[in-house]
Amino acid sequence: MEDSPMADLSLTDLASWLTLSRVPGVGASRFHALLSRFGSPSSALSATVDELAETDGVGPRIARAVRGHRDQAFVDRQLRLLDRHDARIVTYRDRDYPERLRDIYDPPPLLFVSGGWKAEDEQCIAIVGTRFTSAYGRKMAESFSSELSAFGFTVVSGLARGVDTLAHRTALRGNGRTVAVLGSGLDRPYPAENRKLMATIREHGAVMTEHPFGTGPDAVNFPQRNRIISGSTLGTIVVEAGKRSGALITARFALDQGREVFAVPGPLDAASSEGVNRLIKDGTAKLIQRVEDVIDELAPRLGFDPIRSEPEPAGPAFELPPEEESMYGQVTSDPKHIDHLASALSLTSSQALGVLLALELKGAVRQLPGMMFVRS
Repeated sequence: MEDSPMADLSLTDLASWLTLSRVPGVGASRFHALLSRFGSPSSALSATVDELAETDGVGPRIARAVRGHRDQAFVDRQLRLLDRHDARIVTYRDRDYPERLRDIYDPPPLLFVSGGWKAEDEQCIAIVGTRFTSAYGRKMAESFSSELSAFGFTVVSGLARGVDTLAHRTALRGNGRTVAVLGSGLDRPYPAENRKLMATIREHGAVMTEHPFGTGPDAVNFPQRNRIISGSTLGTIVVEAGKRSGALITARFALDQGREVFAVPGPLDAASSEGVNRLIKDGTAKLIQRVEDVIDELAPRLGFDPIRSEPEPAGPAFELPPEEESMYGQVTSDPKHIDHLASALSLTSSQALGVLLALELKGAVRQLPGMMFVRS
């Protein structure tokens, strides 16, 4: 039986989606052209070369590739790894495919998803920015993620170091939902140190990618990954981005997709804010200073005014021994010297350092130059 819109797929139909997606030269645009012409991947794979070549954007060369390319080993491996990683494939026609992503120019034909995209996640916003955050950038990323979670927004980001990691972790600490979009396969998250964070995200949101299992974090994958981040959401917030930051690519995609683009202004003399300040200067992004600036812009699209719930006190997304919990309570998003932290808890500097290093290994705090510490 051929797959139909919003239908649950059999393994045979799912295999046809995987097979067509694997054909060299068939990207998202050609996949959708074939889907539109033939109704399903299985019908496209069964078509003649002449029929395939008549499809817009395909031509004889790609038609021959579609007709001749079969990689059953790839299909079998992908289906096997879905079970191993407790994941599933969500196709463009699946009822669980993100609605806004379905409307962009070149939506991924299929997504590999661990966790689950829920209806409530349609009220979502992206938070992106530099991998090399300053204390100011960390504070802004945490503030906007925390407040948006309190207003019921799902926070979407890319699991990268810096702003992405802060956005995910802060949403989780407030018992909010968050979605990570990868530029690699689900079995090869990047950076590797965020595997534990990824596992937590899948329990309180979703991790998704258009790339099959086994795909490494190649540089070419990330710009395309960014179109999924922006396309899934109502808008994108850029927090601290230099002039060559990948976050600016996400902002451009958001603009092209008709999404809102917001920017948190940074210090004028900071290279790490050069890109985000340029977005504001050029009129590409709306300057925001507080979460209400975002809510005011998005409320008309939502059709209602989001109501803020009182978040639970922020804490790490894991249990801490009493000594570490006390230290964690002293560390904030503003850098504090080890001597200040030691004094506050009546510890020697060496004792305080031992506790702080334990917290750093758990990803709860970060050490800055000069023995200064901040929350991760």
